[in-house]
Amino acid sequence: MKPALVTGASGFLGWHVAHLLVERGYSVRALLRPGRRLAELDAETVIGDLRDRDSIERAVAGCGLVFHVAADYRLWARDPGELYRSNVDGTRHLLDAARREGVDRVVYTSTVGCIGIPDEGLGDEDSSVSLEDMAGAYKRSKFLAEQVALEFAREGLPVVIVNPTAPVGDHDFKPTPTGQMVLDFLEGKIPAFIDTGLNIVDARDAAKGHLLACERGRPGERYILGSENLTLAETLALLARMAGRKAPALRLPYAVAYCAGVCSTAWAQVTGRRPRIPIDAVRMARKKMWVTHEKARRELGFIPGPAEEALRRAVEWFGGAWRALARIPAA
Repeated sequence: MKPALVTGASGFLGWHVAHLLVERGYSVRALLRPGRRLAELDAETVIGDLRDRDSIERAVAGCGLVFHVAADYRLWARDPGELYRSNVDGTRHLLDAARREGVDRVVYTSTVGCIGIPDEGLGDEDSSVSLEDMAGAYKRSKFLAEQVALEFAREGLPVVIVNPTAPVGDHDFKPTPTGQMVLDFLEGKIPAFIDTGLNIVDARDAAKGHLLACERGRPGERYILGSENLTLAETLALLARMAGRKAPALRLPYAVAYCAGVCSTAWAQVTGRRPRIPIDAVRMARKKMWVTHEKARRELGFIPGPAEEALRRAVEWFGGAWRALARIPAA
């Protein structure tokens, strides 16, 4: 059996995809950036960088499947160009290498941020959206990368696109911005909230969705991998019940949060340290990112579990194992 290449396997969602493939008996090759480690997985590792075309070609050589999960997932970067070089140029390098190798299937991991959200109702794969709707460098870079994947699909490469919502659960090493929210709550660092909402999905279910997309997805199609639409207040209430803490009662007006984001981000440009409140995160929060995964259910057989289970695993992870493994660098 030819190996399945997984990019981003030292990160959160990529780790779950690689873990599931190993569990299902696949031979897995994990692409790691220099200095990264692969935790708790029996897989072949290759060193490379999405920005380095030659290293990507070496990583893809001999593979039958490619799961491109890696991304520069930051809501603030002192040099936003770093996100475009990894997310857009890196995706083009990988898909070009996959086409040259003649792989059987590519699953490209996009994001729910590339899904249009209507003023009323839920967003889906056909909701109207454009680059102008993308708030911040991360979402813009992922939107452009998704367009690259669609371009390759039109040219004949068997690429299936998945759009995970907000994955939550164990093995969130870095952690991701969503995992950071859980960690901040557990550490008492969320004194207030704003009126926003997100769709939460268990990272294990999102990984299953990747494999279903590989097995049953139609090339050139997008599939939302989500579960439950929750307000931020509802999410914090669930965390409070699990952790035995009080949920914040103070609701901030959007204008106050925006001002805090502007100040926090401006200070980050001076210090070079990640802002406590990235302005791009505040801009994203202005609209509830509520979507439906009906297409994935219908075409892939994707049936995710409840968000509460995912949040409970995240609470247990950040309260225990993460303390020992948190310093492992993640992609």
